[in-house]
Amino acid sequence: MGEILIFSQKSFKKLMAGALLSAAVLGSYGYGSVNEVSAATAQSVTKGVASSNVYMRSQPSTSGKVVDRVYKGDSVQILGSSSGWYKIKTSSGKQGYASSKLITPSNGSSNNSGNNSGSNSGNNSGSNSGNSGTTTPSTNASVEKVISAGMKYLGTPYEFGSNRSSTKTFDCSAFVRRAFMDGANITLPSNSRTQGQYVKDKGTAVTNVNQLKRGDLVFFMSYKGSSASAYAGLDKSKQRITHVAIYLGDNKLLHTYSKESGGVLVGSFGDSWKNRFLYGGSVL
Repeated sequence: MGEILIFSQKSFKKLMAGALLSAAVLGSYGYGSVNEVSAATAQSVTKGVASSNVYMRSQPSTSGKVVDRVYKGDSVQILGSSSGWYKIKTSSGKQGYASSKLITPSNGSSNNSGNNSGSNSGNNSGSNSGNSGTTTPSTNASVEKVISAGMKYLGTPYEFGSNRSSTKTFDCSAFVRRAFMDGANITLPSNSRTQGQYVKDKGTAVTNVNQLKRGDLVFFMSYKGSSASAYAGLDKSKQRITHVAIYLGDNKLLHTYSKESGGVLVGSFGDSWKNRFLYGGSVL
């Protein structure tokens, strides 16, 4: 037993000596401390931008559980890639996997070339093209956040003149107001007429239904009948706003208008609503 113990101690010393030698060699090739390796890994993180609305999943597969959502125009960190998927990290710290087809990597020029050539081209040509390049994705992201916030209230009961500080019931303008508060941190006026004036003051009002964009507020006059003839000859510029909704695109409206309809809903923007349509426009 004593001979075996002595042999083991000698072997252990040899192993330790070999490990120390290996560490010295690795250090000479730039693989120093654990902290240095971690720092090198951190520097390899790539920035990216979502080119569309993206579901983040728990694993790089469509069978992975949805853990969060990234909206078009949102900035993310790309931590790695795997078979058509990126592992990403959002600005809030959430991590997950997203299809690489929907995340556009940036070339990291904001640290180096952004400080050098960017100080010239960024201030000259960038002052125009740079602004237009960032405004649209940011607006689209805000629109989607407002709509997502509104969707959370689907089925909430209708109540005319509802309490503006409560989410237990809504009338049309209270619902729209809450969606923009939750989704964009914008506090709109408290009724549909003043909300309509708000849109006009923004300079985005359009009277042609075909010019409406997703996320626009749309305003309507009182119901006078189901046929177009009931509204023929009316000067709509003089009609009073009695209803507001959020336009979703594809002839869909997100709104609430009666107890019988079931409260907040996604409904068709059909002829009965189009006959009453006055104008619409963006708040963002």
